[in-house]
Amino acid sequence: MNKEVKNLSITRDKKQELIGSFKTHEHDTGSPEVQIAILTERIRNLSRHFETHKHDFNSRRGLLKLVGRRRRLLRYLQQKDMGRYKTLIERLGLRK
Repeated sequence: MNKEVKNLSITRDKKQELIGSFKTHEHDTGSPEVQIAILTERIRNLSRHFETHKHDFNSRRGLLKLVGRRRRLLRYLQQKDMGRYKTLIERLGLRK
């Protein structure tokens, strides 16, 4: 069980890689781009989890909460700066 939980979250190295890739300035860890990238990675991990664990309804609720949080951040970024929004969804492969 513990091994499975580790697969659902992202590793410290992966998180640092995402922050480095999506940061907007040198010490950026909390911009909408970084937050959305981290949430997207967690959502993808959970989606892979549900391929084998179809009846894990507790984790499914967590997935829905993550999707809602990402949607709110995307809406905020879209209203604030459309260019940054379009660049981000293209880089993450969202909204096909």
